[in-house]
Order: sequence, then structure tokens, then C-alpha cells
Amino acid sequence: MCGRFALWTLVRALMEEFGLEEALYEPEPRYNIAPTQRVAAIVREGGRDRLVGMRWGLIAPWAKEASGSAPINARAETVAEKPTFRASFRRHRCLLPADAFYEWRKVGGGKVPMLIRMIDQRPFGLAGIHGTWKGPDGTEVVSCAIVTTTANELMARIHDRMPVIVPREGRALWLDPEVQDPARLQPLLRPYPASGMEAFEVSREVNSPSHDYPELAEPVRGPF
Repeated sequence: MCGRFALWTLVRALMEEFGLEEALYEPEPRYNIAPTQRVAAIVREGGRDRLVGMRWGLIAPWAKEASGSAPINARAETVAEKPTFRASFRRHRCLLPADAFYEWRKVGGGKVPMLIRMIDQRPFGLAGIHGTWKGPDGTEVVSCAIVTTTANELMARIHDRMPVIVPREGRALWLDPEVQDPARLQPLLRPYPASGMEAFEVSREVNSPSHDYPELAEPVRGPF
């Protein structure tokens, strides 16, 4: 699964990295993004790639309220079929920019937090799906989930799942709302090559979502 990630790259650099034309949301640097929080997401609207804000945790259209639990992840193997996800997968895909994500490795009787990032330390795009929940009073909440897949060779030493990282050459296809055939999208849902990634043990302070500061992303041991 993917339950925490970080994004500290500033908006101007994100726009250059992802070829964005507009930023409707300007996130502050975050080092411990947790479910239910507002996250930055890239969507294609009217032929333009834009940075917008969404709630992390995909609220089903039939949910009675927006405050309940909502899935933060969708499995690549079933995202095209499950009722909660299939409409979003076909028509409402997004990229969640990130500089790193966290996963917990089992060690003895406990777990150790690990930070995973690109070797070149560039931001990357997590595959996401999104939807708009509408309340009976007219309230609208845009929310999202991160698509996960099986682990690559590096991640397999930490956890059996990892978020889908969409390669640069696949971003345009993933964001294109005109593409609705799952067969065209499934090839993007593969594990990212382990050779382009690295992992480090980080402070257990990251265990608490109330902690959010740069030191959380600093290795205490590594590389793994």
C-alpha cells in the first residue's frame, strides 16, 4: 500500500517538470502527507494540464457523508472492475506529484520507517484516480486514491506493494480523459524499475502524522 508520501518541490519547479500550464493550488512543502489531508494533483481539463487540490481518500458517489472512511489506495489488478474505482479509472485519472514516499519494513517484532525516492532526486508522479462527491446540501468534495501494484526488487525487501509511478513517457496517456480503454492503460500500472530508485531508513518520528518537518526525510541509515 501507500499510506504516506512527501512533496517539497516548489510549484514553479513542478510546473516545469510536469509541463503544467496552470496552478490552481499551491501546496506548501510537506514531509509527511497523510490520508484525509489535502494533496496536490495534476489533472487534464479542457486540454490543459493543471495543478489542483484534492482530499486523499476516494469518497464513493453513494456515500452518505464525506467524513467517513474512504479508500486511499486502489489495486492495479482490480481498479478497472471494482465499483468504487472503475468510473474514475476510465474517466478521471490524475498524477500526484511526490518527492518521496514512505513504507514500513518489518524488523523483528517491530517496523522501521523507510523513505523511497528517485536516485536523481527528481519529483515523480504517482498514478491516481479521482472523483467528486456531492452532498444533499450541494456540497462538493473532490477526492482521490493512489493506484498500487506489486513490488519491484528494491521494494520487495520492504513491502509487497508499492505505488504506481507513471514514467515520464506515459504521463500524457494517463492524464488523457479521452482514453477509456483499460487495455491501453494497464501497461502503465507496472512496478517502476528498481534501478532508478533508492531507499533509506528514516526517523520513527514519521510514524505520527502530526510531525511534518524536513528532518523526517533525512536518512538515519542507508542506503538500504
